[in-house]
Amino acid sequence: MERSLLVGALLVTGAVASIGAVGGFVAASTPDYAQVVRVEPVTRAVTVKVQECNDAQAAGRKPSADSHRIAGTVIGGMVGGVIGHQFGNGSGRTLATVAGAAGGAYAGNQVQKKVQEKNAAAASERRCRVVNRTEQKVFAYDVRYRFDGRLGTVRMDHEPGDRIPVKNGKLVLLDESPGKKG
Repeated sequence: MERSLLVGALLVTGAVASIGAVGGFVAASTPDYAQVVRVEPVTRAVTVKVQECNDAQAAGRKPSADSHRIAGTVIGGMVGGVIGHQFGNGSGRTLATVAGAAGGAYAGNQVQKKVQEKNAAAASERRCRVVNRTEQKVFAYDVRYRFDGRLGTVRMDHEPGDRIPVKNGKLVLLDESPGKKG
């Protein structure tokens, strides 16, 4: 009886080993990944606010240090007084000096006014404004893959690379890269 028990035990052990070998072969022949054939980004139009800036030429006047044109009046008055004094003789000398000074002061004031008006400065001014711009943003990827001899398509929230992992015959679609939660 020991002999039949031994034979039975050997047969059971051989059967279990054979089943394990076949199971291991099947598990080893099932791929651990699906091969990616094509990836197409899926986009949608979104409106974003963008600040646009440019430099514009702004014409303006330089601020004058002598806005009341006192320097022109004083210098013109002195020059006019000297000239009037030269032309006057006798008691008319005082009158010519005063008239020359008044005329020179007016002329000096007007000359300085003309110079200040021509002293316009062209300045560059930065002008910015906020505008709405429509852009195409990628929000998903349509992925075509080959697994176990068949083609399939799946939409993913990230680019999968060249292959998609497979576990128990199903695609593992979570992005397990650092910084992303699946």
